[in-house]
Amino acid sequence: MKRILLLEDDLSLGETIKELLLENDYEVDYVTKGNDVIEITFDKEYDLYIFDINVPDIDGLEILKSLRDADDSTPAIFISAMTDLKTFFKGFEVGADDFIKKPFYPEELIVKVNLKLSSNKKEIAFNDIVYLPKNKQLFKNNENIYLTQIQLNLFELFINNKNRIIEQEELYDCLEKPTGNADLSTLFQTQK
Repeated sequence: MKRILLLEDDLSLGETIKELLLENDYEVDYVTKGNDVIEITFDKEYDLYIFDINVPDIDGLEILKSLRDADDSTPAIFISAMTDLKTFFKGFEVGADDFIKKPFYPEELIVKVNLKLSSNKKEIAFNDIVYLPKNKQLFKNNENIYLTQIQLNLFELFINNKNRIIEQEELYDCLEKPTGNADLSTLFQTQK
């Protein structure tokens, strides 16, 4: 059984998420403070972290950064009501694998958790395209395709959300300076 560490200071939401994960056959340790994460990860290993960002003691961003600095590569999903791009990008900068904005549908969380825990594959392949999630490398016909950070953000958004309509706002969140007039088609020109 896969083990998840959940950090959420909103007790009602935390209990709801915990029950949802338990119903989907995950083992869950639930904590409400940043310091609790530091203590519990010292003794236990997890398959996935789900961290709120604004929590007492140490915020989720700092916690994940300290875990990454200690060579902990456990996949991590941030859940947060903070929707500014600075926080969004900071989350990925410190080592997050995904980001879910509150409020969210329970199904969205489960889809992302299932994807993270079932995609411990070393590669994702489709026809002549191979993606290495761990290294964030994309190959076509065995040739490395170099992606800008924005292209990579969009690519990962698409592969992590198959069979789901991606909202325009989610696409704009992948851009550095999003506007309603952004021409998304220019982002997909590959560089060599």
